[in-house]
Amino acid sequence: MTPSRTIEMRALTRTFGEHVAVDGLTVDVHAGELFGIVGPDGAGKTTTLRMLAGVLRPTRGTAIVAGVDVAEDPEGVKPHIAYMSQRFGLYEDLTVRENLDFYADLYRVPGADRSERLERLYAFSRLGEFTERLAGQLSGGMKQKLSLSCALIHKPDVLLLDEPTFGVDPISRRELWLILHEMVAEGITIVVSTSYLDEAERCDRVALLNEGRLLALDTPTELQRSVSGRMLAIQADEPRPTRDLLRDAPFVRSAHLFGDAVHVLVDAGTSDDEALAPLRSAGLGIREYEETSPSLEDVFMGLVG
Repeated sequence: MTPSRTIEMRALTRTFGEHVAVDGLTVDVHAGELFGIVGPDGAGKTTTLRMLAGVLRPTRGTAIVAGVDVAEDPEGVKPHIAYMSQRFGLYEDLTVRENLDFYADLYRVPGADRSERLERLYAFSRLGEFTERLAGQLSGGMKQKLSLSCALIHKPDVLLLDEPTFGVDPISRRELWLILHEMVAEGITIVVSTSYLDEAERCDRVALLNEGRLLALDTPTELQRSVSGRMLAIQADEPRPTRDLLRDAPFVRSAHLFGDAVHVLVDAGTSDDEALAPLRSAGLGIREYEETSPSLEDVFMGLVG
């Protein structure tokens, strides 16, 4: 059975002068899906979300969100969506409760429904004990939770989140992702952009973007399975020279730094001794190594070369 589509992008393009920020993006997002738009800075993630939100008009192509053509009717899509930008956009001189009340008024949430919705938002955001605290006095993670709560106050069909965990501590990052999975379980379709490839593995499907172009689209598991060859994780005394030397080896498909290790993708028939021989010949120290499964970062680095 083919999943229903909540978002349809067809050759979606946006240019700024001669610069092409998003280049012919054709992607469907299924109803009730946690969909990731993944890539480095400048990949076109924010521009894509702004077009889906009706904030930015496409140069070419179409985007249908919740049945509304956002280029033809940008105002018509707004009751169906919530858009949370990367920059904290709430009122810092208002309290947590005042910000939520303001957005409830903005979205015309009926008074009869408001109390129940606020209690639900307080429960998953853990902001209930901070209702009288000024938003400007919240931590980075709590500000993001407040932004998310304000975005959800009117129960949107589609939630668009632009790098919601940027600059957030690891514990708050984890809590935010748990909240997103709860929202998906309740039927909300979520599109989230991130440059954190480890976070992208939490999504149902991901679109890998680079310089405005779609490199790959699939589930994280299938993208990782698509990598052919053997992946070695090498702990080296000099990681950067190790990476640079291996990149020139004929049997190496890609080599890049992965934390304090060097991840090297070699041809399937390459033995460990063959893979490490260039390093030993050059006198570069190897502390340890092991074969490992490719991560999404490995997939992305392999695609961009």
